[in-house]
Amino acid sequence: MNNIIKSIETNIELSKKDLESIHNKRETVYPLTRQIIHLCSAAIKNAHRKQYDESLKLVNEAKVLIDKINNESIENTPIMSSGYVLDAQKEFTEANVALAFLTNKEIPTALELSVQISPYLNGIAEAASELRRTILDALRSDNLDSCETWMECMDETYSMLAGIDYPEAVTGGLRRTVDQLRGVLERTRGDLTMSLRQKALENKLDNLHL
Repeated sequence: MNNIIKSIETNIELSKKDLESIHNKRETVYPLTRQIIHLCSAAIKNAHRKQYDESLKLVNEAKVLIDKINNESIENTPIMSSGYVLDAQKEFTEANVALAFLTNKEIPTALELSVQISPYLNGIAEAASELRRTILDALRSDNLDSCETWMECMDETYSMLAGIDYPEAVTGGLRRTVDQLRGVLERTRGDLTMSLRQKALENKLDNLHL
């Protein structure tokens, strides 16, 4: 019996040390994820304002923090699979992909961003949703050609992501994010269709007055 009790004590003490390590790592990593989310939110706002250099500067600052988390925690599964780390990676992906969309560049890979696949795919979906704002801004500027280009980008992104059929536990809730993208896509298509019809009607009326 003494050996059993001793083994229980030994293994519990070892477990407590592991928990202490995870806790200490969390106390280091969690504030970094909040900084990443803040930087990426600002980067997206700057990209919409066409302040691309400032947006790039912010995502580069976020990348330093992403790398810091990876370097400190890459082998710590409880930390790397935690919601706050995955959310930060998703926001980082969204900012990078949105900037790529708006500057007409190829989107970076998950490897280039140093993020996991599930937040990467969710980030792409959310970046595509951000194009609604771009389209509405273009509509206000009467730039219909650009609107159709962005609509095609949203549509193709949705179609490709909707074809991913794996359990939610694997994709990190991608189905829900893609469903949200579909809702944004449908609303945006409705707004664009209405604007195109209105523009066509205005052209007809102008021709009648010639």
